[in-house]
Amino acid sequence: MKKIAVFASGGGTDFQSVIDANEREAFCEIACLVASREGIGAIERAKRHDIPVLIYDKKAYSSLEEMYGALCAQLVGLGVEYIVLAGYLTILTEPLLSEFADRIVNIHPSLIPSFCGKGFYGLKVHRAVIEYGAKLSGATVHFVDAGADTGAIIMQEAVPVLPDDTPESLQERILKVEHRILPLAVRLLVQGKIHKKGRIIKVEE
Repeated sequence: MKKIAVFASGGGTDFQSVIDANEREAFCEIACLVASREGIGAIERAKRHDIPVLIYDKKAYSSLEEMYGALCAQLVGLGVEYIVLAGYLTILTEPLLSEFADRIVNIHPSLIPSFCGKGFYGLKVHRAVIEYGAKLSGATVHFVDAGADTGAIIMQEAVPVLPDDTPESLQERILKVEHRILPLAVRLLVQGKIHKKGRIIKVEE
């Protein structure tokens, strides 16, 4: 069974969705949670499910390259084959990107390429969507490359923006989509059913 590492920076609800889906029907081994700092909710979720936790705080390193070099070596040593970013807020750099090329996926709470990139995370995304007057938003699972939310799109699902939406209410509805499509994309990825050619992604049914 393929081993994955899940990266998180916050409460870990997307992480939980992968845990829950995998417990219903095992499709991978969650080798570890990589947390960006101590004290985040995702760590407690990992502990409840006996998932090992690795804490890599960028403040403890002289550069991201140094941090990711150490992390990359540890993940390779654990036999990790895929990385899932589930609310992880630090941009990835080398050597992680090369070692896990086309094997890193991220979930983003908008319809990429709209409302994405540096500075667009959490409620900031939903606030921007509402202020712009967009009628549709949603969630996107995509491969990760050297840019911010610029990798090839694996799957998307739209959510209507309602006239009386607040950032919080829109976030709540989009999270339900995230919690459905992220585990689905991870399952298809580890089962070899996602095929990438440049930016074009084909998914086996």
